[in-house]
Amino acid sequence: MAVNYEYYRCFYYVAKYKNLTRAAAAMGSSQPNVTRVMHNLEYELGCRLITRSNRGIALTEEGERLYQHAAVAFAHLQQAEEQLTRGGGPQEGCVYIGASEAALHGLLLDVLRHFHQEYPAIRLKIRNDTALRALQALRSGQIDFAVVAMPAGPLQRPFKRTDLKPFRDILVGGKLFAELAGGSLCLADVSRYPLISLARDTATFAFYSNFYMKHGLEFDPDMEVATTDLLLPMVENDLGLGFVPEEFAAEALRTGRVIQVRLRETIPERRICLVQDTRNSPSAAARILQQMLCAYAPRF
Repeated sequence: MAVNYEYYRCFYYVAKYKNLTRAAAAMGSSQPNVTRVMHNLEYELGCRLITRSNRGIALTEEGERLYQHAAVAFAHLQQAEEQLTRGGGPQEGCVYIGASEAALHGLLLDVLRHFHQEYPAIRLKIRNDTALRALQALRSGQIDFAVVAMPAGPLQRPFKRTDLKPFRDILVGGKLFAELAGGSLCLADVSRYPLISLARDTATFAFYSNFYMKHGLEFDPDMEVATTDLLLPMVENDLGLGFVPEEFAAEALRTGRVIQVRLRETIPERRICLVQDTRNSPSAAARILQQMLCAYAPRF
């Protein structure tokens, strides 16, 4: 079936904005023309893609499925256009990066500062995401590579992993838990205190679930947050104990806003790593940044 490309382009903007007027503005078209194109596309595909009501536009089940593919296709096209229009040379271009928070603060920001000083014409587009969602974006071609914090171990193809920097988490608490600073707890004792964790759809949650399971325990935090940047303030405000990367907690420990709770069990090491999709060849700009990441990463 040879459907006009402009029909899919129109559908992409309608599905993206859920509004015919905004879709028309993005395309430099008119609302009646967008409506006509949508009718034509639905006729050619033989199914309804959108429904309209007083509350606006919603995608049908078929529309949702089509948009998942259209969004990936348009992301590829936009990246290609940017590389071509800006020359794609080593001094120009745009690099799309997916980064987990621990990786962003633990390594990537330092490298990006040096990279931007050396290559100011190269644009950077950073997705601050969980490790799992960053890998999904990499698989679908929405980013050039991912820099994420993960447990040690190989990744399944087509991913290629390069370990950049090791780190460990520590258990910290606010001033309310100051009496715990002088001694140590076994992991089972931690369950007597409220525990704050990253959300269940994160690699960190899976990491601690596995760590607890190896010690015959269930990881069942009392509170879950989306990012580590939210976790540390909650700990500081005495809402519970939390596992955070040691570098994250360094300033709060130094100023006495939090205390370290020492564990008798050793928390396994994790790694900040570069993940590439071996099916895709990186642009010249992305390749330079990848090389710089590997060069600036500590040797271990």
